[in-house]
Amino acid sequence: MTAQTKQEIAEANRRRYEELRAAGQELTPKGLPEPTPLDGAPVAPEAVIDREQIPAGWYATIRLRRGEALRIVDDSGRSSVSLIGWREQDMSERINCADTVKVQWSAAVSKGRVILSDMGRVCLSVVEDTSGAHDLLVGGSTPASTHAAFGETTRNTQENFLAAAAKIGLGARDIPPCVTFFAPVSLDAAGRFVWNPGRKRVGDFVDLRAEMDLVVVASNCAHPLDPARPAASGPVTLVKHRAAAPSPDDLCRTASPEAARAFAFTDRLYV
Repeated sequence: MTAQTKQEIAEANRRRYEELRAAGQELTPKGLPEPTPLDGAPVAPEAVIDREQIPAGWYATIRLRRGEALRIVDDSGRSSVSLIGWREQDMSERINCADTVKVQWSAAVSKGRVILSDMGRVCLSVVEDTSGAHDLLVGGSTPASTHAAFGETTRNTQENFLAAAAKIGLGARDIPPCVTFFAPVSLDAAGRFVWNPGRKRVGDFVDLRAEMDLVVVASNCAHPLDPARPAASGPVTLVKHRAAAPSPDDLCRTASPEAARAFAFTDRLYV
């Protein structure tokens, strides 16, 4: 292979990369919908499977079947909810935040996006979302972060995840990085994390449709970047319900070629 041929291949690969990046970063977001209104998308009473409230500082473990959905509601407008999960039939497959960002060319989580596993399959689809202010980058609170923020070690997401994992036969090595909902984190021009308190509202909710059988853990602890003192957290409500079957033009399934491929890979599990 000549040097010229290598250069031509490199240039072709670069052009293809730029085409994919443009589609992922510029075109796909333009096709995503506006946030769900606070009074929109009510869950029909007959569709509700289970409902529970998580007090500030605590956690819940939820089993979701493919086609079920989990609505997470920020009752007070002061909470952030960190979430991890595993495929129930093979818990070596888990939510992967890095791949979720990479495959969708964006760290933004909003209606129309998906949360991927480390096997390239779709764990969850974001089918309703009033907020759009969620965090895939920082992670949940730890004993060290709560001590630094409040002068003492308080209940935190890291220890909640460890406790939840232990109850289902898993350990520290099985806990992946988390996605945190109702965490309005952005980056400034210098690449530093910024907390945007004006993006939190009482009653914000997100609906996550399970695309495979999952075990998920939701931890209701203050986000490490939240400057509110005392810890900014109140109760959150979890509503497990039967989701409507996705249509052929389902937004999450068709938002991008990458999402379509991930769904095709996921669907093979259930053929």
